Amino acid sequence: MIGQRASIRRAWDLFRDPVTAEKRNLLKERWSQLSPQVKIAGQGFGQKATGCGATVGIQPKCDFSCTGCYLGSEANRVPAMPVNAVLEQLRLLRQHLGPKSNVQVTDGEVTLRPVEEVVEILSYARTIGVVPMLMTHGDTFRRQPGLLERLMTEANLTEVSIHIDITQRGRDGYRAPRNENELMPLRDEFADMVRQARRSTKRPLRAATTVTVTSDNIGQLADIIRWSFENRDAFSLISLQPLAQVGRTRKNLEGVTPQTVWAEIARGLEPSGARFQGAEPMHFGHPECTRFVSFMAIERRGERKLMQFIRDHPDDIAVMEEYFKLGIAGAAFRDDDAMEMIARGAGMLARAPRWMFARAWKWFDSRVRSEAGLSLRRLLAECALGKSKLSSFTVTSHHFMSPAELGTELGQQRLAACVFRLPHNGEMVPMCQMNAGGVRDQVYAEITQRAAESAATAAHA
Repeated sequence: MIGQRASIRRAWDLFRDPVTAEKRNLLKERWSQLSPQVKIAGQGFGQKATGCGATVGIQPKCDFSCTGCYLGSEANRVPAMPVNAVLEQLRLLRQHLGPKSNVQVTDGEVTLRPVEEVVEILSYARTIGVVPMLMTHGDTFRRQPGLLERLMTEANLTEVSIHIDITQRGRDGYRAPRNENELMPLRDEFADMVRQARRSTKRPLRAATTVTVTSDNIGQLADIIRWSFENRDAFSLISLQPLAQVGRTRKNLEGVTPQTVWAEIARGLEPSGARFQGAEPMHFGHPECTRFVSFMAIERRGERKLMQFIRDHPDDIAVMEEYFKLGIAGAAFRDDDAMEMIARGAGMLARAPRWMFARAWKWFDSRVRSEAGLSLRRLLAECALGKSKLSSFTVTSHHFMSPAELGTELGQQRLAACVFRLPHNGEMVPMCQMNAGGVRDQVYAEITQRAAESAATAAHA
């Protein structure tokens, strides 16, 4: 009964304010910190999102020896940070990011920690309002069948990201792949693993896959995009990370430009029939840092249409800007239960009924009619009757900086507008500064020193 009353109270609060006062304040703070040059049309940082974060030092060691790796050569000799220190990082991240915090649980290979500790860390994150995404190479799940399901049931893990590409060295059965097509059976294996974990646990799991893009595999990127689209029921997001010369990355590896990456993305999407118009005009932070595009796939009568959600088109940009100005763009449905989702959605409608049912509806109805050949009302009715099906697919690219780039004027502008930060000594440090500016080395040195001091104290006790 107490739990039911709390749920009703929570739903009522979300109806009254779908964004929440805490997030509104954080959004206002982020927006005030942006330079005028970055407050461009479609800037979602400070209007829609407060940013995202990641842990550092949680498990520096990795059992792979990847040719492109942002960790330093000393990482495998650095002890894992104690659990209580990791929990403190999560508290700081929650304070910085607010409710429904987007936090990557990462460092080296987190799954090498004792499973009980991983469960404790993930469970704690959920209790304080953090939505953790476990970043992994995935091989621990292959070696320990049932581990993924255990994390889902015991730690309420709802998000995982599995990195797969030819820069990886040491994977069982794929020790030194020569091209990305050799890894397609591995991708199939992980896709089936995700589907099976959902079926066996009857729990949700949002899965992403990440790829380091270099001059060696750029020619196969279109194949990876095609595979990802066909397997979007398993991996609804693919994150591409053009190589940056940081950490122990081999010096003979060359990166690629954002333009080259997105040309290959376009080539990979051609067979899907998408009316692809390039990266979306929505931005999070500096436009040089991240690009992305979200699609809605409509499956109907044996045919499939792929519709880009926000195009670089005046009508789309105008609707997006209007949405930001309504003051409800910060509402996030991610991880809402059914009651919370209904209450939050009703609250948004109550605040902007005319815009929602007139302006936005007319815009989206026109899009669906022109690209799928039917009205929005009919599409929704067919989906409700099971005659049509909707799914989503997102492609994003994150462009991390090398040490040389940090010192440039553009590099400093990008750091100031960074949306992806990690806690260190009471500050939220941009990821590029962490990796290319030597901060990660400082973190590892501090962990090693504290571990030595603890060992010395224990020896004299």
